[in-house]
Amino acid sequence: MTSQENVGNRMLAGKCLCGAVQYAVADEFIYAANCHCSNCRRTTGSAFKPFAGIERERLSLTKGEDNLLIFGEETGHDVHCKTCGSLLYSVVRDGAFVHVAMGTLVDEPTIRPTQHIFVGSKAKWFTIADDLPQYEEHVSGGAD
Repeated sequence: MTSQENVGNRMLAGKCLCGAVQYAVADEFIYAANCHCSNCRRTTGSAFKPFAGIERERLSLTKGEDNLLIFGEETGHDVHCKTCGSLLYSVVRDGAFVHVAMGTLVDEPTIRPTQHIFVGSKAKWFTIADDLPQYEEHVSGGAD
């Protein structure tokens, strides 16, 4: 088996702050970004949300399905732990993808954020200090 095949079969663990909700996700993310939109800032309580996108069926809950707090509609919502409030992931793109909040990953993913999106509405008090590309809104064909 080649190293590329090993990466494709690798599963990552993730969990909320209190550990009541846990998940497994394939280390096969398609894209990753830092989102600066006002919704991501509010839901994380941070200047931006680092996330990695993958098909929805590639993520499975391993613990705490009865402990989820879902905010939004079936085809687009945020999934939090209802005990500690941690944002675990967002269901996006008409329910086909999830954006995993990278801070909830226990294991290190192979992907890294490659861009900043929605910098047109970023927090005025935060300065982006890296060289990643910056986009006023989302980038078509990738992170949205």
